[in-house]
Amino acid sequence: MPAPKKAKRVAAKKPAKLADAAQPEAVSPAASPAKTTAASPAKRAAAKPAAAPASRERPRVLLVDDDEEIVESMRTVLESKGFEILVARDGNQGLLMAEKENPDLVVLDMMMPKRSGFLVLERLRRTRTVPIRVIMITANEGSRHKAYAEMLGVDDYIRKPFAMDRLLASVQRLLTDLPGGAPASSVPA
Repeated sequence: MPAPKKAKRVAAKKPAKLADAAQPEAVSPAASPAKTTAASPAKRAAAKPAAAPASRERPRVLLVDDDEEIVESMRTVLESKGFEILVARDGNQGLLMAEKENPDLVVLDMMMPKRSGFLVLERLRRTRTVPIRVIMITANEGSRHKAYAEMLGVDDYIRKPFAMDRLLASVQRLLTDLPGGAPASSVPA
């Protein structure tokens, strides 16, 4: 009898998470592919987040990864360098946070539950009027995956395991190169 209770609790938690993640997405005009393709460019632009505000004190980085250890390692290093860190644990949550929080940069794992990094990247590129910088991280060794990520418009591709210096250098380079984004003086060195 204890096994069915455990299964019941797990089953009860999953729909709540899915409902929470799906509810804002269903309300958002940018989240529905049918609305995105049917709406005029002017209407889509009005529904999308604007460029990162110049008044933001610290550049905002969204980490989208289901591996808690990797997320905490990246968070520790990036926060120590002055970045504001946001965390999403799966692809759906990452899309919602990118829409709501408008980060300056996204560090995106390739293989995650609910929605892969490829699908997240594709959605970000298709629905945002102002492109967001994206670094994809993965344990996958395949060159086809890297080529596909580059085709979708990834700004950098880092294979796990990686040195945190490599990630930090990429984040700093991409945020310094932002056209109309964070001024170089606001990017922590």
